[in-house]
Amino acid sequence: MATEITVGLDIGTTAVKAVAVDADGLVRARARVPHELRVGAGGGFEHDPERAWGEGPRAALRALGSAGRDPRGLGVTGMLPSVVAVDGRTRPLSPAPLYGDARARSGARAVTPLDSREGETLLSWAARGWPRAHAYLPAQAYAMAALGAEPVLDVFAAMAFYPVFDGVRWDPDRLAGLGLDEKQVPAVAPQPGLAVGRIGDTVVTGAGADVLAEHLAVDVSEPGEAFVICGTTLVTWAVTASPPPAAPGLWAVPHPSGDRCLLGGPSNAGGLFLGWARRLLADAGSAGGAGDAGRGGPEPGGVPVWLPYAAGERSPLHDPGLRASLHDLDLTHGPAALRRAAYEAAGFVVRHHLDLAGCRTPRRVVVSGGGARDGEWTRALAECTGAVVECAAVPEGAAYGTAWLARMAAGLETSVPDARRWYRPGRVVRPRPAWTEACAARYARFRELSAHAAAARSGPIDP
Repeated sequence: MATEITVGLDIGTTAVKAVAVDADGLVRARARVPHELRVGAGGGFEHDPERAWGEGPRAALRALGSAGRDPRGLGVTGMLPSVVAVDGRTRPLSPAPLYGDARARSGARAVTPLDSREGETLLSWAARGWPRAHAYLPAQAYAMAALGAEPVLDVFAAMAFYPVFDGVRWDPDRLAGLGLDEKQVPAVAPQPGLAVGRIGDTVVTGAGADVLAEHLAVDVSEPGEAFVICGTTLVTWAVTASPPPAAPGLWAVPHPSGDRCLLGGPSNAGGLFLGWARRLLADAGSAGGAGDAGRGGPEPGGVPVWLPYAAGERSPLHDPGLRASLHDLDLTHGPAALRRAAYEAAGFVVRHHLDLAGCRTPRRVVVSGGGARDGEWTRALAECTGAVVECAAVPEGAAYGTAWLARMAAGLETSVPDARRWYRPGRVVRPRPAWTEACAARYARFRELSAHAAAARSGPIDP
């Protein structure tokens, strides 16, 4: 079994994660290589592509040590969409904006994942600015080239550029409308887990979409269960029957099992918001002041309400112009109460998604992503939803699922749904009744404030 090691690499918003996994799903080595997220005052949201997408994956592979040398298979996944214009030697010519960047905004309301047109808008922006570029690559494809493989996407990663990619092929008329041809965009493998090349003796699979890979090695498949990815982006999915119920503002995507749906979507209230809030409160805590002094933390009823829209919001509000605000502050509140309020805001966003999906009392909530290691985050999530939270034993879900796809490319597996056999539960967090009751009252206040904030910008909405 030791010879059946496969490696999954995940290019995230703030770090590259890598895992080397054996045939039984045991992680033999893991690595995390942070990179800078550049946030600009004008709505910029970008990476240095060579540092984040080139050197980051190379460094992560090196950090795996012997477990990461000459694996049977290798897969790369990452956030979507992103783009950089490159020359014939795959050197960056342009900045590398990501999802959420002002340059990605099409003005369309993203009722479904395909409606956002962010990938098309980014590709159009890059083509206008660098019309003579050799190629235009998203993060995953750039990383594959940096590792010595052909920059081939799988079909789910390519769908981030819909309708320029129509689900089967790059649309030649739409490419021409952008001033491009098919030679300037990555080749596309028709399904995940196909072999598309080699690096030495290692088989490489097509670069994929993190949102798909996260689901593969998690056993969340029954209606009433939920899966929450606590990463830089907070993503909530409720399992529903197919077809799913109508849920304005949420996205419906197929469940990997093929006979159910996932209803939910991404939010900016994850690590992007929480990291910013923690930095603010670290400064506030060092300055001293009223509230929380000598108390060891807030009481259940002693927490304000924070709307977490510091970078606008994705689902279910789909408004990049929303901004964060704090409510119901008084002189008893100190940094600890505000810190708890930040975590509760992330929990309330999850609960809002679940309510809209008809999953008001989830049977089970499984958590993956870096936040699965954060006790404050998972505690607040349990108490804001009233559900038992089960943390995945391997929180690097996108890299882990991609290691399974690499096994398929190497001929070691044949089925995507079989990846669920790798799932192992880790820490379990149970809500404290007093906090759950207090959170329920604050959640009602959160919904009221959130609806008013959205209505002030776009007119009345269903709260």
